[in-house]
Amino acid sequence: MSQRISKQNATLLIITIFAVSVNMRPAITSIGPMLDIIRHDLSLTNAQVSLLTALPVFCMGLFASLSPYLNRKLGLTRSMYLMLILIGFMTMLRGFYANYTSLLISAIIIGIAIAVMGPLLSAMIKQSFPERSTSVIGVYSFGMGVGSSLGAGLTAILFESTGSYPFALGIWAVLAVAGIILWMISVKGDMRVQQEGSDIIDKRKADTVSPWRKKKAWLYLLFFGFQAASFFCVITWIVPVVTDAGMSLVQASMLLSLMMTLQIVLNLIFPLLYERFPRRRFWLLLFLIMGLIGFSMLWTGESTLMWASSVLLAIPLAGLFPISLLFPLDATETPEDTNAWTAMMQTGGYLMAGFLPLVIALIYDWTGDHHYTLLIFMGLFVAMIVLTFMIGERETQE
Repeated sequence: MSQRISKQNATLLIITIFAVSVNMRPAITSIGPMLDIIRHDLSLTNAQVSLLTALPVFCMGLFASLSPYLNRKLGLTRSMYLMLILIGFMTMLRGFYANYTSLLISAIIIGIAIAVMGPLLSAMIKQSFPERSTSVIGVYSFGMGVGSSLGAGLTAILFESTGSYPFALGIWAVLAVAGIILWMISVKGDMRVQQEGSDIIDKRKADTVSPWRKKKAWLYLLFFGFQAASFFCVITWIVPVVTDAGMSLVQASMLLSLMMTLQIVLNLIFPLLYERFPRRRFWLLLFLIMGLIGFSMLWTGESTLMWASSVLLAIPLAGLFPISLLFPLDATETPEDTNAWTAMMQTGGYLMAGFLPLVIALIYDWTGDHHYTLLIFMGLFVAMIVLTFMIGERETQE
């Protein structure tokens, strides 16, 4: 696919990017509202059931480096087909075989598929929309926000309506079908992330340092890891935290739905603001301070303040991810480099993020007190504030 595309094809491709990105979260976020239901039905500990969200995130980090390899071997088109089919099939499997083993296997395979899709989508956006990368990353982020919100907000409602948590988990396979159909319509031929000729590659290897040897890339990796950990920990544990503070399951699900609905809207608005006002540090500090205030409100256990915290927490949950996706785009000049930097950032970042929900579960099994959970949330945000000053403002590519 050429770097310059017609307006009609660009619009269709943007819609497809949205439809594909919607698939990258529901299989994970749908587990959170069902944690207590699954734990009780399958007689599991909190640590065991938390593996259903920890393992896919861990795999998203461990297998992100597969993305450049599959681009070379299969091409972007076939790779994306394969990953969407895996997500759809494994999600559907949960609707028929909702035992602990099948849930774990589906979590692992879905995590691997998401790991491959993320860097490929970022590199494709850099390649196909070189002058509008920030806006299209916004669509990508918006799609993930929609998927997160659908999984987190509607799964409990589907369970209440049907009385079947396997159905509530498996229904999200329909999103993969929609993604496959749109990908088939909009992407023609064997699309690949552009790679230069061997002589150019040899020269670039001589002049370019691997991102794994770049201090800036490591700072990006740490920040991405902390923001991903905070997202998955909040989505997984917010319902148990507020129910422990006195809310009913229905009220807790409504609070989570409010948070995720606001996130959907903000996921679309924030990237447009980043393009118009590209001061990365200002936005990061604003989001992180709001998050700390939101966690402080949760700490009080007061019903009114907990509802208000859902509004404040929606802001960093919506804003931090798209900014972290822009880091590799700011620091690189070619789609291939963007792919490499993104793969590194997501490899290490998701490995970090995969451990935190499990750590929270182990601590809660030991203490029975979710105040320690809130302390971990706040510690992640303090760490990101420190990293914000270390990263500094964006690099401008000439």
